[in-house]
Amino acid sequence: MKLQQLRYLKEVARRGLSLSEAAEALHTSQPGISKAIQELEVELGVEILVRNGKRVVDVTKPGRVILGIAERMVQDAENLKQVAREFRAEDTGSFAIATTHTQARYALPPVIARFSQRYPKVRLSLRQGSPQHIAELVKSGDADIAIVTEAAEFYDGQVLLPCYQWTRCVITPLKHPLLKEKQLTLEAIARYPVVTYDFAFTGDSPVKRAFDNRGISPNVVLTAIDADVIKTYVEMGLGIGILAKMAFDPARDLGLRLIDASHLFEPSMTRIALLPNVYLRGYVYEFIELFAPHLKRAVVDATLKGEGSTYEL
Repeated sequence: MKLQQLRYLKEVARRGLSLSEAAEALHTSQPGISKAIQELEVELGVEILVRNGKRVVDVTKPGRVILGIAERMVQDAENLKQVAREFRAEDTGSFAIATTHTQARYALPPVIARFSQRYPKVRLSLRQGSPQHIAELVKSGDADIAIVTEAAEFYDGQVLLPCYQWTRCVITPLKHPLLKEKQLTLEAIARYPVVTYDFAFTGDSPVKRAFDNRGISPNVVLTAIDADVIKTYVEMGLGIGILAKMAFDPARDLGLRLIDASHLFEPSMTRIALLPNVYLRGYVYEFIELFAPHLKRAVVDATLKGEGSTYEL
């Protein structure tokens, strides 16, 4: 059995059982991947993949167990490399963070500034996307951690560490009629076109839940993953915006007004997502503690080992 065979198997599963996509991602040939997996099946004495002609259409029952073990073995091999890299150079390396635009633009800058002062030789990269895309980046190993809020269903199998809670606001253009309301209500919001986040009215979002509980269907005219895009279209007069309160900057957003909406929508929890049993460089622990001071290294390690999986603020 070779580690390369396990890498091939993991990538085929990751690519939706497409041998051609796995081959392209691994910079090898499709026949080479197919042969390596068949040799692994012969060695183990069981079929791992279900084939229809030359196409792979499913994973067998024993194959699913083998795939889980293969993923752990490939991760452990990467952990060995990480350990060696850390002991060779403790203050150098790379660190990829997957997150949303709101976190990258409004929550992370002071943390990254402090981190970069401590570790000037560490190459940081921010990879922004939707909650689903962010989850995939961590799962594939293309990001070391994710900083996430909504759509916990995408992070099945990952460890989620609670960081802080945040609330929402409604933003309007200057002199908008909604500003004359004595108290903001869901009914008042529903009288106007709404611009908000892509995920605000999907899954079990607090925004969707609040409107559903009152039997109100707001007129959502535009959604985006970028808070600045939402603010731009609100300022243009397309509608009113439902936004993370942290994303409103009174010094910059001079063409907008804010109305607090924390009494209408449940607060959301920002969390750090990690793969279980992953090896973390020392500077990753420091970054996590800079972002959420209560997440000391001992807490993170215990949670990664399954000893603190129910840890909450």
